[in-house]
Amino acid sequence: QVQLVESGGGLVQAGGSLRLSCAASGRTSSVNAMGWFRQAPGKEREWVAAISGGGKITYYEDSVKGRFTISRENAKNTVYLQMTSLKPEDTAVYYCAARRAAWGTTRGDDYDYWGQGTQVTVSS
Repeated sequence: QVQLVESGGGLVQAGGSLRLSCAASGRTSSVNAMGWFRQAPGKEREWVAAISGGGKITYYEDSVKGRFTISRENAKNTVYLQMTSLKPEDTAVYYCAARRAAWGTTRGDDYDYWGQGTQVTVSS
Protein backbone atom coordinates (compact mmCIF):
# COMPACT_ATOMS: atom_id res chain seq x y z
CA GLN A 1 0.00 0.00 0.00
CA VAL A 2 1.00 3.60 -0.58
CA GLN A 3 0.39 6.53 1.73
CA LEU A 4 0.44 10.12 0.51
CA VAL A 5 0.69 12.99 2.97
CA GLU A 6 0.27 16.60 1.87
CA SER A 7 1.61 19.61 3.73
CA GLY A 8 2.18 23.31 3.17
CA GLY A 9 -1.35 24.60 2.98
CA GLY A 10 -2.49 27.68 4.84
CA LEU A 11 -3.93 31.16 4.66
CA VAL A 12 -2.34 33.66 2.28
CA GLN A 13 -3.32 37.01 0.81
CA ALA A 14 -4.13 37.40 -2.85
CA GLY A 15 -0.93 37.71 -4.85
CA GLY A 16 1.01 35.62 -2.38
CA SER A 17 2.69 32.24 -2.75
CA LEU A 18 2.59 28.82 -1.15
CA ARG A 19 4.43 25.58 -1.78
CA LEU A 20 2.60 22.33 -1.23
CA SER A 21 4.47 19.09 -0.65
CA CYS A 22 3.28 15.52 -0.94
CA ALA A 23 5.40 12.74 0.52
CA ALA A 24 4.83 9.15 -0.48
CA SER A 25 5.61 6.22 1.79
CA GLY A 26 4.99 2.51 1.86
CA ARG A 27 5.23 0.66 -1.44
CA THR A 28 6.72 3.64 -3.28
CA SER A 29 7.83 1.42 -6.16
CA SER A 30 4.16 1.57 -7.19
CA VAL A 31 4.27 5.36 -7.46
CA ASN A 32 4.88 6.70 -10.93
CA ALA A 33 3.04 9.70 -12.35
CA MET A 34 1.60 12.09 -9.80
CA GLY A 35 -0.92 14.87 -9.84
CA TRP A 36 -2.60 17.59 -7.85
CA PHE A 37 -6.33 18.11 -7.66
CA ARG A 38 -8.44 20.59 -5.72
CA GLN A 39 -11.99 20.87 -4.49
CA ALA A 40 -13.59 24.14 -3.50
CA PRO A 41 -16.68 24.26 -1.26
CA GLY A 42 -19.79 23.30 -3.18
CA LYS A 43 -17.83 22.39 -6.29
CA GLU A 44 -16.61 19.20 -7.87
CA ARG A 45 -13.02 18.11 -7.60
CA GLU A 46 -10.91 19.45 -10.45
CA TRP A 47 -7.52 18.53 -11.80
CA VAL A 48 -4.76 21.12 -11.37
CA ALA A 49 -1.46 19.68 -12.57
CA ALA A 50 0.33 16.42 -13.28
CA ILE A 51 3.89 15.21 -13.72
CA SER A 52 5.27 12.11 -15.38
CA GLY A 53 7.14 9.46 -13.46
CA GLY A 54 10.51 10.73 -14.60
CA GLY A 55 9.56 14.32 -13.93
CA LYS A 56 10.29 15.59 -17.44
CA ILE A 57 6.71 16.04 -18.64
CA THR A 58 4.31 18.36 -16.85
CA TYR A 59 0.71 19.32 -17.52
CA TYR A 60 -1.36 22.20 -16.17
CA GLU A 61 -4.98 23.22 -16.08
CA ASP A 62 -5.41 26.44 -18.05
CA SER A 63 -6.31 28.66 -15.10
CA VAL A 64 -3.04 27.88 -13.29
CA LYS A 65 -0.61 27.92 -16.21
CA GLY A 66 2.15 30.40 -15.60
CA ARG A 67 1.32 30.62 -11.89
CA PHE A 68 1.75 27.06 -10.59
CA THR A 69 4.70 24.74 -11.04
CA ILE A 70 4.68 21.02 -10.33
CA SER A 71 7.97 19.25 -9.65
CA ARG A 72 9.25 16.14 -7.94
CA GLU A 73 12.24 14.71 -6.14
CA ASN A 74 12.13 10.97 -6.70
CA ALA A 75 14.96 10.36 -4.25
CA LYS A 76 12.67 11.78 -1.56
CA ASN A 77 9.45 10.31 -2.98
CA THR A 78 8.03 13.81 -2.89
CA VAL A 79 6.09 15.96 -5.33
CA TYR A 80 5.65 19.72 -4.98
CA LEU A 81 3.23 22.34 -6.17
CA GLN A 82 4.67 25.84 -6.14
CA MET A 83 1.80 28.30 -6.30
CA THR A 84 2.38 31.99 -7.04
CA SER A 85 0.14 34.97 -7.79
CA LEU A 86 -2.59 33.25 -5.82
CA LYS A 87 -6.17 34.36 -6.30
CA PRO A 88 -9.23 33.96 -4.06
CA GLU A 89 -10.63 31.49 -6.58
CA ASP A 90 -7.67 29.20 -5.83
CA THR A 91 -9.16 28.59 -2.39
CA ALA A 92 -9.79 24.86 -2.03
CA VAL A 93 -8.64 21.65 -0.42
CA TYR A 94 -5.69 20.44 -2.48
CA TYR A 95 -5.17 16.71 -2.93
CA CYS A 96 -2.12 14.82 -4.08
CA ALA A 97 -2.64 11.69 -6.16
CA ALA A 98 -0.37 9.02 -7.60
CA ARG A 99 -0.74 6.35 -10.20
CA ARG A 100 1.20 3.27 -11.24
CA ALA A 101 1.44 4.31 -14.89
CA ALA A 102 4.26 6.57 -16.05
CA TRP A 103 2.22 9.33 -17.68
CA GLY A 104 0.04 11.83 -15.90
CA THR A 105 -3.62 12.36 -16.72
CA THR A 106 -6.36 14.82 -15.87
CA ARG A 107 -8.88 12.21 -14.72
CA GLY A 108 -9.15 11.46 -11.03
CA ASP A 109 -10.30 7.92 -11.78
CA ASP A 110 -6.93 7.19 -13.38
CA TYR A 111 -5.10 7.65 -10.08
CA ASP A 112 -4.58 4.78 -7.68
CA TYR A 113 -3.62 6.55 -4.47
CA TRP A 114 -4.80 9.74 -2.78
CA GLY A 115 -3.71 11.92 0.11
CA GLN A 116 -6.01 13.37 2.73
CA GLY A 117 -5.78 16.92 1.42
CA THR A 118 -4.48 20.25 2.66
CA GLN A 119 -6.49 23.46 2.88
CA VAL A 120 -5.41 26.51 0.90
CA THR A 121 -7.26 29.75 1.61
CA VAL A 122 -6.55 32.92 -0.35
CA SER A 123 -7.98 36.11 1.09
CA SER A 124 -8.82 39.12 -1.06
